[in-house]
Amino acid sequence: MTEIIGHNYIGGARSAAGSVTLHSHDASSGDALPFTFTQATAEEVDAAARAAAAAYPAFRNLPAQRRAAFLDAIAEQLDALDDDFVSLVTRETALPTARIKGERGRTSGQMRLFAQVLRRGDFYGARIDHALPERQPLPRVDLRQYRIGVGPVAVFGASNFPLAFSTAGGDTAAALAAGCPVVFKAHSGHMATAEQVADAIIRAAEQTGMPKGVFNMIYGAGVGETLVKHPAIQAVGFTGSLKGGRALCDMAAARPQPIPVFAEMSSINPVLMLPAALQARGESIAAQLAASVVMGCGQFCTNPGLVIGIRSPAFEAFTQRLAAVLAEEPAQTMLNAGTLRSYAKGVQALQAHAGVTHLAGRAQQGNQAQPQLFKADVSLLLVGDPLLQEEVFGPTTVLVEVADEAELQRALQGLHGQLTATLIADAEDLARHAQVLPLLEQKVGRVLFNGYPTGVEVCDAMVHGGPYPATSDARGTSVGSLAIDRFLRPVCYQNCPDELLPAALQEGNPLGLVRLVDGAIQN
Repeated sequence: MTEIIGHNYIGGARSAAGSVTLHSHDASSGDALPFTFTQATAEEVDAAARAAAAAYPAFRNLPAQRRAAFLDAIAEQLDALDDDFVSLVTRETALPTARIKGERGRTSGQMRLFAQVLRRGDFYGARIDHALPERQPLPRVDLRQYRIGVGPVAVFGASNFPLAFSTAGGDTAAALAAGCPVVFKAHSGHMATAEQVADAIIRAAEQTGMPKGVFNMIYGAGVGETLVKHPAIQAVGFTGSLKGGRALCDMAAARPQPIPVFAEMSSINPVLMLPAALQARGESIAAQLAASVVMGCGQFCTNPGLVIGIRSPAFEAFTQRLAAVLAEEPAQTMLNAGTLRSYAKGVQALQAHAGVTHLAGRAQQGNQAQPQLFKADVSLLLVGDPLLQEEVFGPTTVLVEVADEAELQRALQGLHGQLTATLIADAEDLARHAQVLPLLEQKVGRVLFNGYPTGVEVCDAMVHGGPYPATSDARGTSVGSLAIDRFLRPVCYQNCPDELLPAALQEGNPLGLVRLVDGAIQN
């Protein structure tokens, strides 16, 4: 593990011009760790954005194979981070060693996935319509389209995934793959982790001859607004709270040149428990759901925060079993003191609501989060009460019982946008409640069948997104290879000489791409 010096990363160099210092903390004890970080000044934020802008022309014009080599080199550097690094991450986050090692593998795997995307070349989206000079009544000109990176991207680190959604996380990987230099804003909860990962990225950049400024990182609680408003920044990636994401969206929209913000924000991830499945295997379903609720102390954006069932003896028995299981679950340490305070506030709001009954869970005390189970009257969904729409970030879920299928559909119609929805159902259930699936498709980015949402595979087909407020733009995903689309834009060439065209569009197809040519797929 390299020495931690706590300076900002700007244009391939380190900078500490400011006077405001910050400290990293042990998540379990709350004690300050022996590291000091210097908050970036406005001038340093400007310098980081300008360094990214200066790197952009050279970086985006590199052959895709060169960028792929860069991403592979990052992956190798991440895999080489040793046990001392893992120990550091666990101290900053209270996440267990096995989780951090698994997340390290996921993070390097993301880099390799995008390297594969670059080598495949489908991200170009190459389309060619040859000229039709004899067409009547008007001839057609030669038109060719492909996609390029939008420009420098600001990425904000997430609290709950110190590796996979942070410094070298999915947003950074997708932006770099697209040819967009990154200015990363380190999360205050794990700044030492961020520095170690930033060092790995810089080592990979130097090994593969990337331009200075391809990756920059700044520290500080008050620097995000300056970064988002900087004219060099052309897109933003964010994972965090609805309040924080919405603030960034508003800032970006109010710029003289508005830019897109791809923010993953808030989701309660409803789980529908259908009768035949509960009748057949209700006890095991209760155990599986409880495990999902408390996994990682409930600190997943896909945590199942709402469980809906149709009134029946099977649902009643399931409720009793779930309450018994969750009552025995131990308290866990959360990511930091701020996360614990937020969790306690969310639990208190549920306990104080007249339409909500507390079913299981010990009173909150000390510095750990106690798992909780509540039951809410369905009227809260039917009348649009905001309480059940608000994510309680932690090991808590809320049961809602509906009278029949008609009330189930009305309750689902009242839900806001979500990352996921889950159907726990047997074949009989799916046949009887066939109308549910088309409704869920309108509400979520991923529909699960007989599984649990706490687990997001990194692959080509994954969608980790959804309608607002789950994300700020339901057309994208922050996990999987489709994430690159967020940082690309189309460019069309009309009657361009072949020698001036990018290789992806040249007539001889030197890159060997699969392309849409005159309406037909060719390679």
